Amino acid sequence: QVQPVESGGGMVQSGGSLRLSCAASGRTWSPYAMGWFRQSPGKEREFVAAIRWADGRTYYAESMEGRFTISRDMAKNAAYLQVSTLKPEDTAVYYCAVTRFYSEDLYQWSNYMYWGQGTQVSVSS
Repeated sequence: QVQPVESGGGMVQSGGSLRLSCAASGRTWSPYAMGWFRQSPGKEREFVAAIRWADGRTYYAESMEGRFTISRDMAKNAAYLQVSTLKPEDTAVYYCAVTRFYSEDLYQWSNYMYWGQGTQVSVSS
């Protein structure tokens, strides 16, 4: 069992930055990839970014590339999401997700096996 735990959310003014962290633990830690998704009230869960664990290849939602940066620390079994130039429309619960197995489509939430509880990001105008 793998349990991702997010942290780093909070309230920030428009234009500000945040760094979200995802620490994962488990008896067997061998992820294929870790991803970040977000969900706002009344909206569907939305892909933000993902990183392939072995080689660090990154994937971004087209609309978010440039303001969002995903990274990983293999020694800490952790992934990070740096978000800059935040906008009110970035307000959402941000979730970390882990998949242990190969997937052709890391943009799809259903391909991830383990999910964190989420961390709230609120951006005021």
